[in-house]
Amino acid sequence: MAGWNQTTVTEFILLGFTDDALTQLALFVVFLCIYLVTLVGNLGMIALIQFDSRLHTPMYFFLSNLSFSDLCYSTVVVPKTLANFVAEKKAISFIGCATQFYFYAVFATVECLLLAAMAYDRYVAICNPLLYPVVMSQKVCIWLVVASYLVGCANGLIHTNTTFRLPFCTSNIIDHFFCDVPLILKLSCSDTLINQILLFVISSLIGLFSFITIFVSYMYILVNILRIHSAEGRHKAFSTCASHLMAVTLFYTTILFIYLRPSSSYADGQDRVAAVFYTVVIPMMNPLIYSLRNKEVKEALRRTVQKKGASTGS
Repeated sequence: MAGWNQTTVTEFILLGFTDDALTQLALFVVFLCIYLVTLVGNLGMIALIQFDSRLHTPMYFFLSNLSFSDLCYSTVVVPKTLANFVAEKKAISFIGCATQFYFYAVFATVECLLLAAMAYDRYVAICNPLLYPVVMSQKVCIWLVVASYLVGCANGLIHTNTTFRLPFCTSNIIDHFFCDVPLILKLSCSDTLINQILLFVISSLIGLFSFITIFVSYMYILVNILRIHSAEGRHKAFSTCASHLMAVTLFYTTILFIYLRPSSSYADGQDRVAAVFYTVVIPMMNPLIYSLRNKEVKEALRRTVQKKGASTGS
């Protein structure tokens, strides 16, 4: 971070959502409730997968990492947002802003790539079940997760380093509730065309790679499911993918809406709502989706509750 231009800007002001005190208080309560559910849901999912041996499979290994990513993803943004709801001055330091964006970029990328890895896992499980133990071995699963984090760290480092080296001499007011690069670029008094191209190209490569992997995997899965003669068999095969497909749809319809277009086309209110959805709501919804729509997770939860009740009774 040495060499970053901080001669005129030492902090940024996050405008957030509104200046109305009552509305801010109401939003504080809503965001706090959502964040608490996010913490409980994702930590609970991680613990359940860790302690139930029947869930020690590639699919749930990826799911536990997705829950960890959701937890970190939300924690990067929400606590500071909560603090700003009740703070008189909604400021974040220059280094704090850079740090927030770096970890946000890391875990957003990890989330994207993990969803692709989970789609590939479902493809192998349904289309090549006999090869599944070999193709999705423990070593392969670990490498897929490690690769997701390495790409995430590289993506965060590139954008953070190139963005926060720019001179900021016109304004320090970010019309958002967290530090996001497209809006920060608007504050620079230098030419940001290279930064915008870099943001678009890298986001496109990561997003499209993940999307194509998911799309192709599900095309093969769909063809395979349609070949199953019994309705019960088709329903059973599709049910193993339904939760993941719902999570993918929620994530991609919002995050690609934000990043796969020029920063000049940003509409403040519209983008803020989309950002709330993928930084605050989706990390809360993912564990709910996988717990409410997944029979194995519900059974594992029931076994854990029964075991806990038995140990308490004895």
